[in-house]
Amino acid sequence: MNDIISKINPFNSIPKHQIAQQIVNFGLIVATALMIWKGLMIFSGSESPIVVVLSGSMIPAFYRGDLLYLNMEDGPFRVGEIVVFKIEGKEIPIVHRILQIHEKEDGLYDIRTKGDNNNVDDVGLYSPGQRWLSRDHIIGRAKGFLPSVGMVTIVMHDYPQLKFFLVFVLAVFVLSTRE
Repeated sequence: MNDIISKINPFNSIPKHQIAQQIVNFGLIVATALMIWKGLMIFSGSESPIVVVLSGSMIPAFYRGDLLYLNMEDGPFRVGEIVVFKIEGKEIPIVHRILQIHEKEDGLYDIRTKGDNNNVDDVGLYSPGQRWLSRDHIIGRAKGFLPSVGMVTIVMHDYPQLKFFLVFVLAVFVLSTRE
């Protein structure tokens, strides 16, 4: 019986130190990715230094799947500038252009946005009763982009079963390359 179990379980033939080494290597990859992300956050001054355009609302400036680099430099916002903002109660940030800026007496300002490919402004996207965005809603200014690089993220989101398939393929690959 033990002989049958040892043939079915692929981990029995792999030395324990090799399994430990693979776990450490995976941990190093994850730690490196987190350090790069945190470094980008510090360098850009944005809580989300990279975002993927998820819709066609900014065509022709950006297309679905474009990867945007954000920066949150100081200085006043300008009409026509492309910003990324989050609305309370919604998880997904929105990439749109500043349509109007309303400066208040206290030096603060309100912002209204609109997607280039949309017919109306974004008031309908804001929280109920909200007519303007404040500085607190803005998470970054678009400073650069890589076309279509974010399609991987969109495909993984649209087809979650693909994630499991890729993990399975990777596991088979790792197990088949053992010494």
